[in-house]
Amino acid sequence: MTVTELVSYEDALAAYDPVMGLEVHVELGTKTKMFCGCATTLGAEPNSQTCPTCLGLPGSLPVVNATGVESAIKIGLALNCEIAEWCRFARKNYFYPDMPKNFQTSQYDEPIAYNGYLDVDVDGEVFRVEIERAHMEEDTGKSTHVGGATGRIHGASHSLLDYNRAGIPLIEIVTKPIVGAGDKAPEVAKAYVTELRELIKSLGVSEARMEMGQMRCDVNLSLRPQGADKFGTRSETKNVNSLRSVERAVRFEIQRHAAVLGAGGTIIQETRHFHEEDGSTTSGRVKEEAEDYRYFPEPDLVPVAPSRAWVEELRGGLPELPRVRRNRLREEWGLSRHEMQSVLNAGAIDLITATIDEGAPADQARKWWMGELARRANEDGVELAALPITPAQVARVCALVKEGSLNDKLARQTIEGVLAGEGGPDEVVTKRGLKVVSDEGALGTAVDEAIAANAAIADKIRGGKVAAAGALVGAVMKATRGQADAARVRELILEKLGVEG
Repeated sequence: MTVTELVSYEDALAAYDPVMGLEVHVELGTKTKMFCGCATTLGAEPNSQTCPTCLGLPGSLPVVNATGVESAIKIGLALNCEIAEWCRFARKNYFYPDMPKNFQTSQYDEPIAYNGYLDVDVDGEVFRVEIERAHMEEDTGKSTHVGGATGRIHGASHSLLDYNRAGIPLIEIVTKPIVGAGDKAPEVAKAYVTELRELIKSLGVSEARMEMGQMRCDVNLSLRPQGADKFGTRSETKNVNSLRSVERAVRFEIQRHAAVLGAGGTIIQETRHFHEEDGSTTSGRVKEEAEDYRYFPEPDLVPVAPSRAWVEELRGGLPELPRVRRNRLREEWGLSRHEMQSVLNAGAIDLITATIDEGAPADQARKWWMGELARRANEDGVELAALPITPAQVARVCALVKEGSLNDKLARQTIEGVLAGEGGPDEVVTKRGLKVVSDEGALGTAVDEAIAANAAIADKIRGGKVAAAGALVGAVMKATRGQADAARVRELILEKLGVEG
């Protein structure tokens, strides 16, 4: 099935109802791995952060990371889950070269957190995504396939294995089937992962940077005919690593499933790979059922039994959660729900808040992050936070505008210079000579010259057509390379022409 054979999204939704399930893996930001004392430093020399335990060597014994358990409980509480009074780890058996012991230590039928929910907003409508479970496990190593054209194992000449990641603590958060989203299914999926990422970050348990693999989403999708109760066969698109890609993966799979079913075909239960370049997916491997993994209790680890007192202590220490914080900030900033949703979608809440903390007015902080800077991030194809400018620098630009040293045009040029690596705002202003011309003598001369060069317009203004002053203001701004205060220029023009503003 190629991209050109897909049915339209509208036709797919007219015939079928999408059902989603989202599995999100979050790497915890612990200093050591889940079952051993190896470091988790990102970017270390390959295979330099390993030991007999995370390499699965005979005779090695695991020990549970207490901080990992604490983080799992915090996540469960924030997701409105019940916290198990008693749970244990299991061995998930499979052969894969990036898990050298040939099983993954995970949780199966006894997760640490279960039966929760997370509410998300999509176009002013609240969708409740129910959480099946949040369980603890360990990450696998990293495979790098060399010699092929795609970077995947097919066509590669050889593979390199780095076990530094093997054993890093993971929390897998699994939703119950998400039904009723209809044509908003892609947006609901994106909104859920966005909200979940914000929640994880607010808890301080992970940076949840999707581009670095710290948070990954598996998108399960099936279609059922409109009006039917029985779910269709699902596909699972693995390791989708951006918010935009989650949305695109859901949309593509809806169209692909509809095309296969509409042509009388059968959906294969399989894993699929997502392709960033065109938003398509391709087949990976036939999907195993749970029994294929031959789960059984991990004999080398004792059960985890968090006391109720500890759980309540952790509950009491939870920070203000994103949804609550967002509603508070929306009121403080005077925004509509739609405007606040745009701020959230842009990933700008923390940036705007930090800019306000640096002294900028809320409306100005939002204006620059959601305007000029959002435009630049979109042009460069990067997250807003990845732009080489800090909230403190944006706040300084706001201050320069407020004190009259810059107007909006010059402020944009200043930001452009900061983004280009020319230094901080003050340094850019000095290097580029961007300060507003405030010398009354120089401004008066520029105004006199503009009036002399545009006598007919000046006569109209004297005759009462004050709106025509805009043309003279434009002439002065051009003569001063945009560095005059437009409001002051207008005042001078009217004063010199003897007209009241």
